[in-house]
This record gives sequence, C-alpha cells and structure tokens, in this order.
Amino acid sequence: MPEPAATDDSTLVAQAASGSEHAFRALYRAYVRPVYWLAHRLVGNASDAEDVTQETFLVAWRKLPGLELAGDSLLPWLVTVCRFQAANRIRTQRRERQNTAPAPDDGIPSTVNVEQQVIDTEFADRILREVAGLSPLDRDIFRLCATEGYAYQAAAEELGVAHGVVRNRLSRIRTRLRTVAKEST
Repeated sequence: MPEPAATDDSTLVAQAASGSEHAFRALYRAYVRPVYWLAHRLVGNASDAEDVTQETFLVAWRKLPGLELAGDSLLPWLVTVCRFQAANRIRTQRRERQNTAPAPDDGIPSTVNVEQQVIDTEFADRILREVAGLSPLDRDIFRLCATEGYAYQAAAEELGVAHGVVRNRLSRIRTRLRTVAKEST
C-alpha cells in the first residue's frame, strides 16, 4: 500500500524515523543539492563533497529516530551534520598527510657538501625573513595554505575573510617568494 504523500518536513521526518524509506528518499531529494554544495564549499573538491554528502545522509538515517525537529525544515540540522562531517574529513586528510611524510634517512651521508649546506641555510634564511616581513594576515594565510594545506575557503573561514582575499593574497605571497628564490640562484 503506497504511503500518503507528505507535504512538510516534520511529517516526512516522523515517517522516516519510523523506517519509511519513501519518506527518507523524499527528504534526500529535497536536500541533497544544498548539502552537496555546502560540502563542496567546505572541502573544496567534488569527490570529497560527494563523500561528505553521503556521510551526512547516512548520519541522518541513523539519527532520525531520535530527532525532534526544532523548526519547519530539516535543512538546518542537515547543514550542522554536514559541517561536522566536512571537518572530520579535513582533519583526517591533514593527519594522513602528516603520517605519509617521508621518514628521515637513518643513514649518514658518505660526504658532506659544506658549501651546499651554507647555500641552503642562506636560502632558507632569506625565505624566512621574507615571510617574517609579511603582514600578520598574510603570514596566517601563508601558514594555513602553504604549510598546513588548507583550501582557500577553509582558510578564509578560519581567518574570517573572503575566499578571494585568501586567493589573491596567497598569489602575491607566492610571487614574492618566487622572486626571492630566483635572486638566490
């Protein structure tokens, strides 16, 4: 027997909480696009956004039986779940990048090129001086994007600035550092 067509989220949530796949599919169809686009904005690429979207709806399916809808729409709750799922994915990726860093070479080099070590040290010092001369905001952008691997949007949210500010300033910082690198060679 087909289920009656529900017209509001509270009815659909109640039906889905009772195990109605039809009601859950209706909620999924209604909110999959906004959840996906939020996920894409947070994680920065389509593949991860698809995964975060699926994880969000998986959590929704599991949690709906205990959910009391606070308003007329399920979307605010899904947005909160999506933000948590995206943050978890970003943290996991950051940890994986840190864990896949090459292990230090335990062997002792057979020869030491003192001249190259001096050049490398001078080069590193020039880069560090250049970074130290940046504005506090530019240093934070450089740290988040270049050092910690944040996407532009994630860095922008962390710093409370627009995505374009991060993108443009980081481009200028990279140009500045490339100039320093070329002068060192």
